[in-house]
Order: sequence, then structure tokens, then C-alpha cells
Amino acid sequence: MPILAATEREVVVIDVERGTSESAQGIGDRPTCLAAAPLVPGRAWCGTHRAGVFRSDDGGESWRAVGLVGRLIMSVTPSHVDPNVVWVGTEPSEVWRSGNAGATWEQTTRLETLPSSSEWSFPPRPDTHHVRWIACHPLDPNRLWVAIEAGALVSTIDGGRTWRDRVPGGPWDTHELAVHSKAPDTLRVSAGDGYFESDDSGTTWRSPSTGLDVGYLRSVAIDPEQPETVVVSAASGPHSAYVAGRSDGRLYRRLTRERWERVRDGWPAQPSTIAPLLCAGSNAGEFWAADERGVHRSDDGAKRWERVVSYATSPQHLRGIAVVR
Repeated sequence: MPILAATEREVVVIDVERGTSESAQGIGDRPTCLAAAPLVPGRAWCGTHRAGVFRSDDGGESWRAVGLVGRLIMSVTPSHVDPNVVWVGTEPSEVWRSGNAGATWEQTTRLETLPSSSEWSFPPRPDTHHVRWIACHPLDPNRLWVAIEAGALVSTIDGGRTWRDRVPGGPWDTHELAVHSKAPDTLRVSAGDGYFESDDSGTTWRSPSTGLDVGYLRSVAIDPEQPETVVVSAASGPHSAYVAGRSDGRLYRRLTRERWERVRDGWPAQPSTIAPLLCAGSNAGEFWAADERGVHRSDDGAKRWERVVSYATSPQHLRGIAVVR
């Protein structure tokens, strides 16, 4: 079971059993996002800055280009229902679908038709915005949630033919959205404006924050077996979340529906790393995290962590983590 991590320069293939890491071959421009296919063993997807989308069918050992060259790919998410369907988000904000594992692509109805689109703006480049994250419903192939950075979390129930705009009280700056197959209408969101969750597919939202001592959330993951066990990464703000050497990232796990606790076992007592990227594993209680020090694992619901592999060269940024089945 290889682990893939995308830095600002390359995709790293990590062999946990051997404790080794090596650079993936065959990916062109700078990687921007990663995802493992939940239904196809060995398959993974990588988006890049301008070289398009790449697919691997051997756990990241080799890659081939599968289209959308010239576009800035910002998110890639394979379907949890159809093994041949994959969704891609770009900058400026567009959503693309392939129904044949990347052989051809079709754009969904344009997102700019939504009323809130005139207010979307990515602060570092305020003249543009992008699709930061795409989350697929675990049971319905036509239902998606799409995070626009920054300005809206939108959704569709018909595969992108029509879109539902953001709702009052929902997240504005969604970074990631996690949903569990045992609770398919419950959404967990890490956002620049805090932690959000919904029990009705995003119609209404709440933001339980007791125990969180910072409010800028980067990543979120749910226990593979227990949908109430949630872990998030966070930092004091956008300028201290992403860049090695100047960040104060930390982890939190949820104790109850309303309360969080800081995870300290396996992490610096004084926050000094990027806010790590998170990914659920395959077994109950299994989580993975990636920061500039390496890849870390927890087998007990995110209470205790150990670093399993370091990188050959420590990166300044992390763009993605994926556990290949």
C-alpha cells in the first residue's frame, strides 16, 4: 500500500514497509493535487500547474498524461461509485468530468452562472478564483460538493447540469470537505473561516469550535469506520499554515460532538510545522498526515502519531497526500 505525497516540485512515492521514499517519474509540470481511486487498486490521479492531469495505475511508479493540458488544475477527485469517473477543478473556477478514466473530458455547466460568483476572489490573486476541492457523495454518482476559493461551497445533484449556490451560514473559504459512507449526508469542512459541519447535505450548518485555539483550518479526515471520529489540521492564519519554516500548524481530534482536543503525541509541543495534510487509512482508527518532516501515521483514532518516512529533501510546501489501495 504505497503512500503518495505531492510537494511543490514532485510526487514522492513512499514505501511504508521499507521506510523509503523516491521521486515519481513521468509527471510534467509542478504537481498541485493528488487523489487515490477508491475503486481501482493501484490507481492514482495527479493535477499539475499547466501540464494537465496524470494517471498512474501502478501505485505511483509510473504516470501518463490524460488531458486538460494548459489548464491550471487545482483539485482532482475520483468517483466513489463509478470506477471510470473522475472530476477535476481548475483556476479560473471550472469543473470537468471524465467518464472513461481520462480518455476524454467534458465541462459541466459553468459555475459563473451562480449569483454569488461576482463575489468570488482568491486573496493572493484577487482577480481570479479556483475550485479548491471536490467531494463526491459516497453512494450517489451525480451528487457533488465543490469548494470555490474563496467565496462559496456549491453543490449539484445532477452531475453538474445545474448548481446550487452557497447557503446562509455555510463556509465561505472551504479548503477540504470529508464525507463518510456510513453517514453520507453529514459533511465535515475545514475552512479558512473555521470548522463547519452539516447533517443535511449542506442545507444548514453549525460550527462547533470549543477546544480549537486557532481558527484557520486546512485539512480534515474521518475515521474509516467511525464517522464521528474527526481530525483536523489548523494554524493561526493563512500566512502561518503552508510554508515550512514560518508556520505554526497543529492537529486536533474531536472528543465529543461539541469539543476538540489538541493532539500532542508525535507533534512539536510548540507548533512549528505547516498545517499537515490529512488522509484516512483503510482500517479503523488509521490516519495519515504529511508535513515538511515526512509522512506520519496514527492507528488509534489520531491520539498518538509516529513519523514513518522522511523525505530525501525536505519540501517547503505540501500539495497533496493519497493512500493508494
